[in-house]
Order: sequence, then C-alpha cells, then structure tokens
Amino acid sequence: MLSYDHSDIAMKTFHVLAAACGLLVVAAGPALAATADVRAEVVFDHPEKFTDAKDEFIPTEVGSTALLNNLRDYLLREARLYVPEGWKLTIVFTDVDLAGDFEPWRGAQWADVRVIKSIYPPHFKFSFTLADATGRVIRQGKEDLLDQEFEMRLTLDHEDPLRYDKVVLQDWMRRQMRSVRPAPAAQ
Repeated sequence: MLSYDHSDIAMKTFHVLAAACGLLVVAAGPALAATADVRAEVVFDHPEKFTDAKDEFIPTEVGSTALLNNLRDYLLREARLYVPEGWKLTIVFTDVDLAGDFEPWRGAQWADVRVIKSIYPPHFKFSFTLADATGRVIRQGKEDLLDQEFEMRLTLDHEDPLRYDKVVLQDWMRRQMRSVRPAPAAQ
C-alpha cells in the first residue's frame, strides 16, 4: 500500500501554489496561444460531473481546476512530441477518475490526503479526433482507459501528484500516434 501523508502546511502550500499557477496560466494563456505551435486541444466536458478530479475529500473549485489544468498542460506538451507539425489532436474528456482516493474515515487529518492503492486506479473516458494539416480526419474514436496495474509503472517524478495519471495518458498518446506519419511534401 502506497499512501501520501503530507502535513497540513505542505497541503496548504500545494493549494496556494496550484491556485497561483492556475491564475498564471489563465493570465498568460492568450499570449502563449498566439505564439505556440498548437498541436492539441484538450476539453473537459462538464468537469463538475467527473467521478474524481478532486483536490481533497470536499473539493475546492480552485484546486480541482488546477488539477485539470495540470493534466491539460501535460497533454499539450506531450502532443508536441507525438503529433506531427500542422496536425491537431482534439481530446474531449467526459469523465476523469484520478489515481487514488480520499479516506476521511481515517480521521480529519486525512481529508486532504489522496491515498494511492490498487483499488483506486486511474480511469479516463474521452473521445478524440486527429486531423492532418488540411483538416482531414485521420483517426477518431472513444476511449475508456482504466489501468489496474498503474502502481507497477515507472514514474520518474515522485513529487508529482498526477504522475500515475500522466503516464497512463502518455502511453495512450504514444500508442495512438505511433503509426501516424504526415504525407511527404510534394516537390
């Protein structure tokens, strides 16, 4: 059993930093979008209905938004590695259930501690569309990703609270994009 027992100070610091990062992303977003090589779009459809995108047992909107923005930013960075230049991958999440869960019955101090156990695997439901530079749809589909063996995965950043979720999504993107190659340019 792997669990994270952070002190109240560490968790409050995380919440403040997550909120600050969220505000920074919102403020810098338009400027970055204008200059960035956009290869992906990530949409969270009705995140208030997601199974578990919570920052604590009784979630805060700011904390939950920061977690989803963290996942979005990660997927946008990964798309630059796997999606050919000029192409666009659109992912629309309809449900998110992050790895781990909260166990407040352990005591009040556990209300903001996400416990990682094999009985709480990451689970993502989404649709996706991959379009080439001309806008032609190359691949599309619906996914229901559930990784029961997520604890066996190699993760390098042991401080990242979303490391298991990110590696599941990275593996999916790598598998989907493996066979995608842009057509050679006409000369």
